[in-house]
Formats: sequence, structure tokens, C-alpha cells
Amino acid sequence: MNKKIVIAGSRSGVGKTTISLGLMAALKKRGLKVQPFKVGPDYIDPGFHTLICSRNSYNLDSYFLGTAGVKEVFSKNSKQADISIIEGVMGLFDGKGKNSTSSTAEIAKIIKAPVILIIDARKVAQSAAAVVYGYKNYDQKLNLKGVIINNISSPHHFKLLKEAIKAKMADLVVLGYLPKNQNLELPERHLGLVPVSESSELKAYSQKLVKVMEKYIDIEQLIEISQVESEDLFKDNLAAKSIKKDMNKDNKLKNKNISREKKVKVNSFSKNFKEKIESANIKIGIASDQAFNFYYQTNLDLLKAAGAQIVKFSPLTDSRLPEVDAVYLGGGFPESFLRELAANRGFKSDFKEKVKEGLPVYAECGGLMYFCNQIKDFEGREYQMLDLIPAEIEMTSKLQEMGYQEVEASADNLLFKKGEKARGHVFHYSRISEIDQNVKKSYNYRNKEEGYSSLDNILASYIHLHFASNLQIVKNYLEKALIYKKSRGA
Repeated sequence: MNKKIVIAGSRSGVGKTTISLGLMAALKKRGLKVQPFKVGPDYIDPGFHTLICSRNSYNLDSYFLGTAGVKEVFSKNSKQADISIIEGVMGLFDGKGKNSTSSTAEIAKIIKAPVILIIDARKVAQSAAAVVYGYKNYDQKLNLKGVIINNISSPHHFKLLKEAIKAKMADLVVLGYLPKNQNLELPERHLGLVPVSESSELKAYSQKLVKVMEKYIDIEQLIEISQVESEDLFKDNLAAKSIKKDMNKDNKLKNKNISREKKVKVNSFSKNFKEKIESANIKIGIASDQAFNFYYQTNLDLLKAAGAQIVKFSPLTDSRLPEVDAVYLGGGFPESFLRELAANRGFKSDFKEKVKEGLPVYAECGGLMYFCNQIKDFEGREYQMLDLIPAEIEMTSKLQEMGYQEVEASADNLLFKKGEKARGHVFHYSRISEIDQNVKKSYNYRNKEEGYSSLDNILASYIHLHFASNLQIVKNYLEKALIYKKSRGA
């Protein structure tokens, strides 16, 4: 039997993450190997999953991966687990565009997993049954097997809702409920939940969650629902073919770079290329600390699959950059650590010197912020950063940009040849200004120029790229790392 279950919500804010984490922790307590996944482009929730389950959480996103790519990522990373828990995104049927690409429902159908719907019972009684009925019957191809009810005010309240649901849907399992006022919410930030590395009390929080889950949710019945007959879902592991179909459907565009006619697996690199990178002992520095920790796990896996080694470092606490051949500086919450980042002058000086000597560096969102001259915090205080991109960053209280993006290179750069494309996601509250006229912009998306380069070995952007949307960017990046290593005679 292949155990898997999707935890979906009727909408955002009904308790998907809280309940998903609680179920993961409760199942792990039973001695099960729990493999977590997250639907969509979010990079915060998977961090919590990883800490709870002690296994890396992966994003399942058909906009990035295509249908076959979703199957491949799920298959590869679930095969050694006892059960897979897939946390949904937004409402069950919410996705990109009119086709709801990468909705929780779409992903559940792709991997053929049963679905548990979470609803919020605050200020509602029997009418909740109508909500559940609508979700169950909206898509007959979806295997909606059960429901968990959040914010129940009393046992009598739960009884009313359960009886109303069972009266209309006798085959639907009501797995239990969570009483309101349990103080189970994780603290939130302007980007959503707090980042994993700041949640020092997560262990105590997870223990509290387990107690509540075991008291109010029928865990054994959930495990029973999760058992489905094993199927060969992965006859075609070729993500490129699916991405081509998705792009034609969503954008009606021809893209020979993402949707190559040559059928390539998500993690496909030629033997010769991998041996070349491995024999050169190519090391990629990954910023990993409280300030920088947003990465798609698949991106890191692809770098390793191509033969590179991962070396982690901290711009917050390290005095020098380790010996590496390229750097990947991801997103995070640098605005929460501006004083510490600004004060670590030794690291900044060493990093800048190596970059100016030709070290290839790719920076996303928080990484872009760190690369600029200075960051102005929410109170207007200014902190000096790396000064590698002559521009200024200002934190704002208003969301500046959010959503999926497809970028096209308008010029050759660190990751792309001109005309190549890839997909990513953007979400930020800061804004960039005072950009020096000599800074190159080598991306185009939605009639906007982005992708900042002050030197040919630098590329920085607000967009979090998903490398599986175009494997060529991994190859381009590692080739630049190889050239840099050879130039040093290393």
C-alpha cells in the first residue's frame, strides 16, 4: 500500500499549516517516516515541515514542473517514507489562471491522493454541511475522503455539524475537530509564517500540537484513509513534455528552452557533464542562517545531481566566505537582522573582494537586498550592505509584488543565454530605487525589466527561480563556476 494524504482548506486561513504540522508530528511520534510536501511556490511552510519530520519538504507545483515533473518529484521523494503528507495551498480549487494551474485539487489528482478538507466552523452551524457538499461535488474526479472541522465552540457544536455532514454525505469521514481558542497559531510576519530558523520554540509547539491532535483527531482513521492501492503513476517522467503542454495552455507561447522537444527528466544531466563538474570538485556556497533560508529544495538537489557540492555559510556569523566556486544567496528576512549584517564588516569585505575577483554570485530577493548599497528599515534607519549593486532598498508596509512569473533573458547573464526562459515566484514588501544607470537589467517579464548585474559575474533579482523549469540555467551556472575555478588555477 502507498500511504499519502492531501490536507486541503476551503480557503486560506482555516488552519491548514497548523493541522498539517500537527498531523506530521503525531504520525512521526508513532514511529512513522513522514515525507512532507507543499503544494505551490511557498518556501516558508516547507521549512517547518522539514524540522517537524526531519526530512526535506518538497514543493509540488505544476506551473514549475509540469504534470510529469510533479509525479517525478513526488515519486522520488516519497518512496522511502511510510506516509506522505501534502499540505495544500489557499482554497482547494484555487490556482493560477482560469485553469487553476497548480491548485491543491490539481496536484491531488496528479498524484492520485485522497483529500482531507479543513473547514472553519466559526460563526456557523449546519450550514457548514452545504460548504462541504459543494467542495465534494464540485469536481467528481477528486477523491475527497474526509473533513476536519476547525474552531468548534463545544462538543454540541461539533455534533450538529457532524450529523448535518453525514446526513448529506454518508461516505465522507468526519475525522474530528479542533476547539477554538487553543492558541495554536504560529506567529506571522509580513511574508506569512515566521521563518523556520527564528522559531526556537518549534519543538515545544509541536509537542503541544501532538497532544491536541491525538485528543480531537482520529489519527488511526486518517492513516486508514491514506492507504491507496499502489499505481504506476510515473510511466512518463519527462517534465519538459508536460511543461510544454502547460505553457501552450496558459500562455499560448512557443518556448523552445523550457519546453524542449527533447524529452528530459527533471533531474537529467549528461554523464559527461556531471563527471566534468565532479572531477573539478565544484563547490557552491549556499547562504543558510536566520537571515537567508528561502530555497526550493529541488534547486539544491539539482545542483547536487549535476555533480556540485553544497557548502553552507552564514553572512550573519561567519568572518570569511568559505572556499567556493560560486555562491547562491537565497531569500529570507534580512530586514530582521540589518544591524548584525551591517556590523559583520569582516565577512562583507572578504565577500566583496572575492566577487570583484570574479566569483559568480546569484542572489534572490533577500539576497538582492543584501547586495545593494543600503537597506532602509521600516522606521527609516539606514544600514550599509555589500554595495555590490549600486542601488538602495526601502522596506514598506505594502506588498509590492506577488505571483508566478516567467522571465525571458534580454541579454546573456550568469544563468541565461539571451532568449532563454524560466519560471519563478515573487513576493516582497521592499522596493528598489536609486539604481545606477550602469547597472544592467537582463530579464523581461510582464513588460518589466529586472535581473540586475553590476558585473558579469553577478545576477540578482526579486524572483525566486525554480531551476527545474529550465535545466539549462543549472548548466550555465555551473559552467561559470568551472571557468572561475580554472582562472584561479585551482
